[in-house]
Amino acid sequence: MTRNLPSTTAMQCFEAAARHKSFTRAAEALSLTQSAVSKQVAQLEAHLQHKLFRRVRRSLVLTPEGAIYLSDVRKVLAQIEMSTHAIMTYSGNSEVLKVATLPSFGARWLADRLPAFLADNPRISLEFHDRVEDFDLEQQNIDVAFFYGHGSWPDLECHKLADEEMVAVAAPELLAKHAPSGARDLAELPLLHLSTRPEAWHQWFTEQQLGTDRSYHGTRFETFPMLIRTAMAGGGVALVPRFTVDEELAAERLVITSPHRLRSASAYYLVYPEHLGELAKVRRFVGHILASLSPARESTR
Repeated sequence: MTRNLPSTTAMQCFEAAARHKSFTRAAEALSLTQSAVSKQVAQLEAHLQHKLFRRVRRSLVLTPEGAIYLSDVRKVLAQIEMSTHAIMTYSGNSEVLKVATLPSFGARWLADRLPAFLADNPRISLEFHDRVEDFDLEQQNIDVAFFYGHGSWPDLECHKLADEEMVAVAAPELLAKHAPSGARDLAELPLLHLSTRPEAWHQWFTEQQLGTDRSYHGTRFETFPMLIRTAMAGGGVALVPRFTVDEELAAERLVITSPHRLRSASAYYLVYPEHLGELAKVRRFVGHILASLSPARESTR
């Protein structure tokens, strides 16, 4: 299959011209002639069939298409540079383990367990990728992942790590302002939702036999970090896993609004393709994570 790819030289010239707003200064930065840089950008524009720059008072200004393309070009060049340095310094004794994790789980549960693993396994480098939903590990070239769900995925070895309890939290200032007298009153406050858990608030109210027609109303977020920050800023009441707000609760930036906890049917799992289970780097990582759990397993409470 023929790939429709421009040259890296053309992308470098475009990025330098955008950064310096001048073909002449870009040429100096790249140790090329001004005409060479200009020609590379012209060829790139012809390839893309879009103008990337327009001239304004002897300065280059990105077109809307150029601004969009520049963002991706910089990511591509940064990845090429990082991969090049990695190969140049490759010793032959090191390995890379590619790990995917849910952003909040990675930041609030997994990160504390990594220093010990890295200290014990200096020849294994970890490469992390954020994912908010299940995906095909092999298709995306991931060795190990952390999933939230039912615990049964085709062709994956699954290890349960932690159950989940969700608590309703809000900023102290919001509660002081509205002074809810019970769980029912929370329905009158703005409810913050995670888009992948659309039923959470409805279940929370239903378990307490509290009827409300507002359990599905409110702002929706793709990930917990922005949802939690909005709650801390007084934007509403959030229903979140307890482990994601332990630090905020300890610092009293958030408070639990009700003693009721929603126990999720799903849990957090460590998963990897069955055929990778014999790889030393996978065995070491999985063994370390499982050894970090308490004998009775953990709950993210």
